[in-house]
Amino acid sequence: MSDDSMINPELVIDHKFPETTYTYNERDVAVYALGIGACSTDALDDKELKYVYHEDGQQSIQVLPTFAAIFSIGLINNLEQLPGFMFDPRLLLHGQQYIEICKPLPSNCSMRNKASIVGLHDKGKAAILEFEVLSYEKETGELLSMNRTTVYLRGAGGFSKSSPPYSFSKYPKDQTASKTPKTPPFVVHEERIQPSQALLYRLSGDYNPLHADPNIAEVAGFSRPILHGLCTMGFTVRAIIRTICNGDASLVKAISGRFLLHVYPGETLIIEMWPQGSRVLYQTKVKERNRAVLSGFVDLNRSRTSSL
Repeated sequence: MSDDSMINPELVIDHKFPETTYTYNERDVAVYALGIGACSTDALDDKELKYVYHEDGQQSIQVLPTFAAIFSIGLINNLEQLPGFMFDPRLLLHGQQYIEICKPLPSNCSMRNKASIVGLHDKGKAAILEFEVLSYEKETGELLSMNRTTVYLRGAGGFSKSSPPYSFSKYPKDQTASKTPKTPPFVVHEERIQPSQALLYRLSGDYNPLHADPNIAEVAGFSRPILHGLCTMGFTVRAIIRTICNGDASLVKAISGRFLLHVYPGETLIIEMWPQGSRVLYQTKVKERNRAVLSGFVDLNRSRTSSL
């Protein structure tokens, strides 16, 4: 490691995060669903009203699986406190997200989160950091979900002591990788994002000013505030649940997404889907710019997909 390096890999990899707690309720679940577009075009939509209202009371509303992604937001916002790890937070990019749903998420819950660093890579001009968050139901101790997040830190590379560049991964083989088929998609879903969508989505806990402040967005190189990548993922998975899963969110077992390009609120998403057994490959594009912004897959519970 050079004297002017901003990252000490040994300190980063060996760091033990303190266990944290996280509590949410039915209101948080409903606000999140609205934040990723549920019922945005039809307030009476029978496939989506259940995420914000239930005739038996709010405690009976259903939880979208991508809600689990917000369990790790706090760690992203506190990476600057990681020992031996200095970077400019304005240059952080969310690269990938992988989520495993271990059991259906309840409409309200108190949980314990256990976080760990599972990857660090020196890419020369940038560094890639991977961390994992396991979320356990506090009352029962049952594992609810696992989040694995990859962030790309521009300007933080070049910290290796020698050649080849430093690279550590707890998972030698990337099981979250996927390749977009070249055949025509089986299903195509189109949906416009509301101009205020980022302002609504941030109420679920991601208050990064990049998504609200025009001046911060300009410093980061954007013409205006951009949509949260996890919001784009939420729109995408909700579309897959609506079409491929016939509205049954409990079918979703795992979600993987690679963020390719930013999305501006007010743009239109085109979500292309290719079912392949119990896996649905997808690619999300922005219609106005004809650019791919997200790609990945959704794995479905094998025992229940035979009826689809």
